[in-house]
Amino acid sequence: MTNMVWKRNEVESPCVQICVVHPTERICTGCYRTLDEISRWSKMDSVERAEIMEDLPSRKPRLAKRRGGRAGRLKNS
Repeated sequence: MTNMVWKRNEVESPCVQICVVHPTERICTGCYRTLDEISRWSKMDSVERAEIMEDLPSRKPRLAKRRGGRAGRLKNS
């Protein structure tokens, strides 16, 4: 008996199971996808998925913590 496993040649999901949407950037803080990209992921073709995967690292800086409030005032003092 052969132990064959059927595999699909698809781009894996970048989901890391940290599903929190940034309130102003509107992207997931875990995988950096937009809500639209997350909801459409299973319907996308591999080309569109690959393009998004390539773009994800460039989105990370958008989520850098901004130093405001007390920390910001102390720095400017």
